[in-house]
Amino acid sequence: MESACYIQSHPYQCNALGADLYRTTHQTGPAVPRSPKPDPRRSPQQQPCKLITDPLSGKAYTKGRLMGKGGFARCYEMTEVSTNKTYAVKVIPHSRVAKPHQREKIVNEIDLHRELHHKHVVKFSHHFEDSENIYIFLELCSRKSLAHIWKARHTLLEPEVRYFLKQIISGLKHLHLKGILHRDLKLGNFFINESMELKVGDFGLVARLEPPEQRKKTICGTPNYLAPEVLYRQGHGPESDIWSLGCVMYTLLCGTPPFETSDLKETYRCIKQVKYTLPACLSSAAKNLLMGILKRTPGERLTLDQILEHEFFTKGYTPDKLPPSSCVMVPDLHPPNPAKSLFTKVAKSLFGKNKSKTKKSPTDEKDDISKLVTGLVKTSICRQLSYKTVDGNEVAPVTSPAVTGYSSPVDTLTEEASGKSVSRSIRGSLVSSSDAFEDCITAAGVMETALAILKDCLSSMPAVEGNPSSLAKPEHFVWVSKWVDYSNKYGFGYQLSNRSIGVLFNSGTHMVFPAHRRHVHYNLTNSRHFVFPTSTVPEQLQGQMSILQYFATYMEK
Repeated sequence: MESACYIQSHPYQCNALGADLYRTTHQTGPAVPRSPKPDPRRSPQQQPCKLITDPLSGKAYTKGRLMGKGGFARCYEMTEVSTNKTYAVKVIPHSRVAKPHQREKIVNEIDLHRELHHKHVVKFSHHFEDSENIYIFLELCSRKSLAHIWKARHTLLEPEVRYFLKQIISGLKHLHLKGILHRDLKLGNFFINESMELKVGDFGLVARLEPPEQRKKTICGTPNYLAPEVLYRQGHGPESDIWSLGCVMYTLLCGTPPFETSDLKETYRCIKQVKYTLPACLSSAAKNLLMGILKRTPGERLTLDQILEHEFFTKGYTPDKLPPSSCVMVPDLHPPNPAKSLFTKVAKSLFGKNKSKTKKSPTDEKDDISKLVTGLVKTSICRQLSYKTVDGNEVAPVTSPAVTGYSSPVDTLTEEASGKSVSRSIRGSLVSSSDAFEDCITAAGVMETALAILKDCLSSMPAVEGNPSSLAKPEHFVWVSKWVDYSNKYGFGYQLSNRSIGVLFNSGTHMVFPAHRRHVHYNLTNSRHFVFPTSTVPEQLQGQMSILQYFATYMEK
């Protein structure tokens, strides 16, 4: 049950287009068929009323689109009328939980979920029930789930996987510290909000952590992510969630779950034997981490803390944030520049952190220049004398720390840490007397000495055997190989050198067939991009789909 998702601008699911898409296409382009009207013969369970009212508080909610469905429930987008706040609401008909043990499951889910308050856990808001349904109000995550990103991308870059795994581990640690097991970790239960932050959700199978001898022996969860001990009916433990985490990591990196086969019994056999392959394209750190997680014996698996301390995380680049475009395409990631980081640390050491981010006046900028010159002197970029003046009285001169040559920024920082550098009082005098330094230091001299330091840093860097592998595969240049101008009626069609075929419609929309023809990309505007499997294009786009197929057939001949 994918219970915490989504706004209609999200780029993948057919039913996510909604009325907004129809309205735009209808107003600006050729007419398309309207969505079928609701069937009055449908039961209330299938077609809930548009206005839901809490019997106790009297608050009213308007029911929006269907976002997902599971074994017991459906998930709708609902908006509170008085505040206009939107939720993802799990709607469970009383008829589906008529038996005591079924209702007990729902009560257990609510009781455990309301205990969880964490940045990377879907927030539980409240719940109520009326004569027909139980309603569970959850945090709305606008970018759907990690499963949708995986379906659009197939594989993710290692920095992206680190980004998401760190957040999953953060949320999962919170669950385990509360003595709660998730028992159904999979891509579809990791939801993404508007800020590209991940939230662990769907607590339909959660359970309290019990001693091994008291654990329930039932097999529950998603087959591809089940741990061996669960299949052997030894019950779920924290290690079972960690096994599922390893399967998630493998799926994101390799494109398929590690034990997936066409036959369920064969899948279970592979899980019990821990039989899987590691593609050669994975880094050695990724392979090593996967082998540390996917161990047959639960006690031999890495813990969550050990996973975070693994070199896959400690030595690999993790972006602070991912762009929304990474939901459908490989992001352009830029690891931090080591030299830039070094100079930033040196600058902070010299001048301290900025205390104000307000716009600087010309006087402040001049003071900064003075501090820069003073800092260069302090790090022995040149030899200079400074005099401390107090109430107009001149005191003994202070010499630069380095009498001959220069010291590297790293050496200078080390000296400061050990107490061998200029004292704070002298540092203050250096700053206060910056005018004297500016008179005797030229820009050319500063530049020359800075270059000398840079050359020294470069010469002392450890040698490497080869260039590091790029974060993403380089994109090959493509060009228009064929085109058809049918703009007097439909639009402009083209074929690229990579066999992709697209149509720029007169309505301003854009539809593209990739070379593999398994998906269709649809751009409603420059900022709204949707991806559909070829077989499930929405009805309102079938007209444009037919035109695209016509252009494709024509140009491929």
